[in-house]
Amino acid sequence: MPTYAVDTITHKTTQVIGLIPARWASTRFPGKPLHIIAGKPLVQHVWERCQECSNLDKIVVATDDQRIYEVAIEFGAEVVMTSSSHPTGTDRIAEAAAAFPEATHVINIQGDEPLIEPKLIDELASSLLADEDISMATAANEIDDDTLLNDPNVVKVVLRHDGDALYFSRSPLPYKRSESPDLKLYRHKGIYAYRRDFLENFVTWKPSPLELAESLEQLRALENGARIKVIITDDESGGVDTLEQANQLEAFLLSK
Repeated sequence: MPTYAVDTITHKTTQVIGLIPARWASTRFPGKPLHIIAGKPLVQHVWERCQECSNLDKIVVATDDQRIYEVAIEFGAEVVMTSSSHPTGTDRIAEAAAAFPEATHVINIQGDEPLIEPKLIDELASSLLADEDISMATAANEIDDDTLLNDPNVVKVVLRHDGDALYFSRSPLPYKRSESPDLKLYRHKGIYAYRRDFLENFVTWKPSPLELAESLEQLRALENGARIKVIITDDESGGVDTLEQANQLEAFLLSK
């Protein structure tokens, strides 16, 4: 049964739902969510990590494929079917969240990150619950590797003094024209938490100019004036994007 928290200041009932999107049609790795790693489908590893969280009242797999649906039900997950034609992952999450009107906050937990730290998910939930002015929350790792800084597949983020995001980019960010001794550089980690009302508004907005240029949905939020809280984490677990990475992960898990 889901648990409910009551904000002692506003007396509002809150419920945090963790949604795990699992698509079949990955370009680089079709059927990835059901690929067996150390005896279990990839998506089951993610779901089991979420079971260790303290701040999730409900955990749901969101999929567009009947095969994934059936396997997730078999290993004990709650599952919701979504359309296969969504333009973005956020649209898929919003459709899934609509099936749970009692949820006040939604966390999008990538279905291909089987080593995600449960404490990071809990921190994201806590950051939203603690401040109603925050629309979204996400995470980042500190980086000091110029190779990563110049890699367009690695998304960078710069922050305000209060920890909110100023900007996200695939380009090196910021450009270091001169020395800045206190400057810290951050790599964005693709996990998102949303206030439900913000998520519902977000998917009604047109893709923004910066979003289209960088192919980064979070820029749509910034361009529309949203606050995005960034949690700095030492969780450097990555996603499984290829069969080779799946095999590497299996070797790691079996060695433990």
